[in-house]
Amino acid sequence: MGEYKRPVVSVVGAGNVGEHVANLIAIKEIANVRMFDLARKEGDKVYEVVKGKALDIKQMAAAIDCDVEVEGFTVTPEGEGYESLEGSDIVVVTAGFPRRPGMSRDDLLSKNVGIIRTISERIAKYAPESIVIVVSNPVDVLTYAAYRITGFPKERVMGMAGVLDTARFKAFLSMELKVSVKNINAYVLGSHGDDMVPLLSVSNVGGEPLTKLISEERLKEIVERTKFGGGEIVSLMGTSAYHAPGASVVEMVDAILRDKKEILPCSVFLEGEAAEHYHVEDVCIGIPVKLGAHGVEEVIKLDFTEEEKKLWESSVRSVKSGIERIKELGLI
Repeated sequence: MGEYKRPVVSVVGAGNVGEHVANLIAIKEIANVRMFDLARKEGDKVYEVVKGKALDIKQMAAAIDCDVEVEGFTVTPEGEGYESLEGSDIVVVTAGFPRRPGMSRDDLLSKNVGIIRTISERIAKYAPESIVIVVSNPVDVLTYAAYRITGFPKERVMGMAGVLDTARFKAFLSMELKVSVKNINAYVLGSHGDDMVPLLSVSNVGGEPLTKLISEERLKEIVERTKFGGGEIVSLMGTSAYHAPGASVVEMVDAILRDKKEILPCSVFLEGEAAEHYHVEDVCIGIPVKLGAHGVEEVIKLDFTEEEKKLWESSVRSVKSGIERIKELGLI
């Protein structure tokens, strides 16, 4: 028998979200983890924070009897130090400027697309067979940028969006109905932003349609809270969420590495029959897909009600405008 090779997940960006991704992967013993981030300078002192976080997580894993390797690597803004991406099965990209109070996701576009370019080029160079999960915001647009810059097949580049939005929707429904989230079936599709589309027509609790369980007025309130779920947390904490985003990423990672064939809403590039079904062209946007060992293994084609179709079209326009802006600026 050949020697067992534990999968490797590289996390680029060791801020709050990246740190929580690495932590959960270690706790679940899903894969060995490599973390990448910039050094921090304070006066004459340079702190290699990513190495400290990796060591801390490794020791945490030892404390709870989890066997996993966790390493940290300091990189530069110019792209030096990424050689250890080699051998990665999945690369999770969380690097970027965090969302601040009053800042829309589109405000982050110009700053973050340059970061995505540097990272995508290094992924293509050192981990050409990896699967890429983009978390940085605005995620749909930056997923598109990563897809174009890496040159990877569309099946191997995706954005974490709908998994998080769906989790928020299910949390609010569970709180409202006082029922286990395990019994709630729901999808939130479209852009990861104010134009997301909670798909009420296929959402149910134990097979019972939401519209029979919750009044129309109350359901609208829950939908609105879901749409602005990220902003609610920003207003309370002064920075973006990280526990739920981190867990959402790890759900995707787990589905891929364990070849679960799990259906999750992710931001992906659509073409051919899938693009025709969803009436989109040249965008990455959130739809339900089957995730397995090869990445996106199937696009699930859902039908919309007339109202949902209008919301979907608005969502597509929102993402399209961001992509067009990238092109106008000559960033891809």
